[in-house]
Amino acid sequence: EVQLVESGGGLVQAGGSLRLSCAASTFIFEDYAIGWFRQAPGKEREGVSCISTSDGSTAYADSVKGRFTISYDNAKNTVYLQMNSLKPEDTAVYYCAVGPWATMYRDEYDYWGQGTQVTVSS
Repeated sequence: EVQLVESGGGLVQAGGSLRLSCAASTFIFEDYAIGWFRQAPGKEREGVSCISTSDGSTAYADSVKGRFTISYDNAKNTVYLQMNSLKPEDTAVYYCAVGPWATMYRDEYDYWGQGTQVTVSS
């Protein structure tokens, strides 16, 4: 069974930064895609960013372009989401997911973590 664990969430003031991590102890990310998604109360889960560990290609939602950076550390088998210039509207539970290719469509991902809460105060 694939288990993904997100960490790094927390409470931060607007304009601050957080770095989320997505790790798997029984699954190797290499040659797969990792996506970050978020879900705010009363809203649908939306794609934030994704990365292909095969070729390093990345994609971002327009709402986070220029502020968030996704990266993959092969040695640590961990994917990071560096979030800068955070805004109150970034408040959500953030999830990472694994799938066969990098896409912002949640239905294309097979395995999901439990999520980590990010709260940005104004």
